[in-house]
Amino acid sequence: MGLSIRNWHLHWPGGAIEGWIDSERDQWPLWVPVAVGAGIVTWELQGNGALWAVTGLCAALILIAYITGRQSSLMAIIKIAAFCFLAGFLAIYFRSAAVGTPPLKKMWIGEFYGQITKVEHITARDIVRFELATGGHAGLPEKVRVNLDAEKYRPEFTSGAVIRMKARLVPPAGPSVPGGYDFARRAWFDGLGATGTILGNVTLYRPSSHKPTLGNVRRALSAHITSQLPPGSGSIAAALATGDRGAISDDDAEAMRNSGMAHLLSISGLHVTAVVGAIFLLMSRILALFPRIALRFPVPLIAAAVAAMGAIGYTLLTGSEVPTIRSCVAALLILAALAMGRDAISLRLVAFGASVIMLIWPESLAGPSFQLSFAAVSTIIVLHESRWMQNFTRAGQQDGLIRKMGRSIVILLITGAAIELILAPIAIFHFHKSGLYGALANVIAIPMTTFLVMPFEALALTFDLVGLGAPFWWVTDISLRAILALAHGVSAAPGAVSMLPVMPQWAFAAMILGALYFGIFRRRARYFGIPLFLIGLTAMITAPYPDILVTGDGKHLAVVGSDGKLALLRDRAGDYVRDTLRENAGVKAEPVAITDWPGAQCTADACVITIDRDGRRWNILALRSRYYIPSMELAVACKRVDIVVSDRWLPRSCKPKWLRADRESLAKTGGLTFYLSNAFSGPRVESVVAAGHHHPWIIAGK
Repeated sequence: MGLSIRNWHLHWPGGAIEGWIDSERDQWPLWVPVAVGAGIVTWELQGNGALWAVTGLCAALILIAYITGRQSSLMAIIKIAAFCFLAGFLAIYFRSAAVGTPPLKKMWIGEFYGQITKVEHITARDIVRFELATGGHAGLPEKVRVNLDAEKYRPEFTSGAVIRMKARLVPPAGPSVPGGYDFARRAWFDGLGATGTILGNVTLYRPSSHKPTLGNVRRALSAHITSQLPPGSGSIAAALATGDRGAISDDDAEAMRNSGMAHLLSISGLHVTAVVGAIFLLMSRILALFPRIALRFPVPLIAAAVAAMGAIGYTLLTGSEVPTIRSCVAALLILAALAMGRDAISLRLVAFGASVIMLIWPESLAGPSFQLSFAAVSTIIVLHESRWMQNFTRAGQQDGLIRKMGRSIVILLITGAAIELILAPIAIFHFHKSGLYGALANVIAIPMTTFLVMPFEALALTFDLVGLGAPFWWVTDISLRAILALAHGVSAAPGAVSMLPVMPQWAFAAMILGALYFGIFRRRARYFGIPLFLIGLTAMITAPYPDILVTGDGKHLAVVGSDGKLALLRDRAGDYVRDTLRENAGVKAEPVAITDWPGAQCTADACVITIDRDGRRWNILALRSRYYIPSMELAVACKRVDIVVSDRWLPRSCKPKWLRADRESLAKTGGLTFYLSNAFSGPRVESVVAAGHHHPWIIAGK
C-alpha cells in the first residue's frame, strides 16, 4: 500500500509529465537558447508595444511557479523558461533603444562635413564606400554611408580624416516588396541613418591623425593578395584572409551562392576553425619537441592559449563582423573545454554559445548567418551522436585504407545531405532559393579550402617576407581556380537551384521547432518533431505564387504567369530590382518585357494588363511615364479596371473597382504583393508596412 501511495502520481497525467521531464533531464538545459530566442522573436513580431504584456506575463509565471511548484520539475522548467524568454525580449528591446538611429525623413542633397570611420573598397563595382560621422551637421543623422567613384578616391581618405563633400542622401531602404531584404532593419541596428552617393569631388578638410589601424593593414593585405593572383582567384583569396569581398565579381558570387558554397566567402566557423586548429596542432607539436617544457608545463593549455590569441587576432584582422565574432566565441569555448579536459564539441557548448550571442547581439538571431551556422553545427553534432552513425563509424575501425576512405566519403555525403535538408528551408525563407547539389559540392570544396587553400595562402604570405612566396601562390591559385570551376559547373547544372515564393512565417517556425524538438530530445517523444517539420515543409512547398508584385516606389510592376514567366512593366529595370522581383516571385526564368505579355496592351504612357485567374478576368492599369494625362480621360480609364498602379499622385477621380496603388497610398503601405487565386480566402494583397508596422525603424521613418 505504501508503494502505491508513493507512486500514485505517475498514473495521472501530471505525474506522467513529471516522469517524462525527469527522463529527459539532461536535455532541458538545451532549451535555454530556444526560450531566449522566443523572446527575441516576440519582439520582432510585436515590437516595443509588447513590453508590459511580456513583462507582466513572465513575472506572473515566475511567481506562480515559485509559489506552487517548489518540488515540481514542470514548475521549475516554466520558471526558467519564463525568465529566459523575458531576458531575450529585454535584450533586443534595450539593444534597439541603445543603438537604433532614426532614419533620414526624406531625400536630402547638400554639402556637409564628415569624419571617415570606415573605408571599404568594392572593386567589383568600381566604388569606394565610406561610413561617416557627421556630428549632426546640417541636421543629418550622426552616421551615414556614402559611395564614391573609385577614380575620385585619394589615399589620404583614411579612417579619421575629415572630408567635405556634396552628396545625395536617402533613408535606408526597406523591403521593396513583402518578403524582400530589409536593409532598413540592418541600418537601424548598425546606427546608420542614411545612405547615398557623393556628387562631384571630395575635399580633404583635415587629414587623419590616427595611427595605422587594422583597417589599413587589412586593405594593404588585400591589395597585396590580389596583386599576386589573377582577378578571380585573387578576390576569393583576399576574402579568405581579410574578409574583404568587394573584389568578387557578381558572376562568381552568384555561382558560389547557387552551388551552396557561399559560406566559404564569409569568415565564419570554417575559417576560424581552420586557423585555430592549425595553430593548436602546430604549437602542440613544437612544444612536444622540448622535453623540459612538455614535462613541466601543460602543453594543451599553452597551445590553447596561443590558438585563442590567434582566433582573436584573425577576428580583428577580418573586420570583426558578427559571424566572425560568433565563430571566435565558439572557438574560445572549445579551446576552454579542451584545456579543461572536457568534451570539446557538444550540444551544450553550442547552446551556451548561442545564448551568449543572442544576449549580446540579439538582432543577429533574425539573420540568415546566425541561423545557418548554428543549424549546421547542431545538425553535425546530432547526426554524429546518433547511435546508428556511431555504429557505422565503429564498424570501419578494422577496415583497410581503401575501405576507410570509402566509409569516410559516405559519412561526408550523409552529413552534407543532412545539413542541406536542414539548411534548405532557412535559405529558402531568406533568399527564396536553395542549391540542390550543395552537399556534393561542399564535400570537395570544404577539404580543399581547409587543407589546401588556407594553409598554402598562409605559407605564401609568410614566405613573401623573404621573397619566396611564388610556389605557394601557384598552389593557392590552382586550388581556387578549381573551386570556382566547381561552383560554376554546379551552378549551371540542370535543376541546380530550387526557387520558391515567399513562405508563411508559421511554416518556417514549424520546421524550426520540429527540428529542435527532434534534435534536442533523446527518447521516443522526439519523433513528434518529424510531423511538425513535415507540416511546415509541406506549407513551404505549396506556398502560393503571387500574381502581381509592385515595388514601394510604384515604378516597377511584375506579373507572374501560370507558366512560370515573369513580365516587367519597365524592361530597363536594374539588376537588383529584377533579381528581387524574380526571387520573391519564385521564378527562375529571366524576366521579359510587359509588351511581350499576351494579355497586355501598352502605349508609351501606360499599359492595360489582363490576367485570368479562377475563371475571373482581372484588368490592371499601370502608368509608366511622367507625362500629364487629362483627369477625365484618366478617370474613365480607372473606372474600367480593377487595379491601378502608378509612381505618381493620382487624382481622387481615379477610382478603380478594387485597389489604387499610387505614390500617396504606397507611401503608407510600401510594396505590395497580390494573390488573385485563392479558393479559401479569396483575392488578397499583402504590404510591406502591414507586415512590420510595429518595427521602430518603420515608425521612426514616418
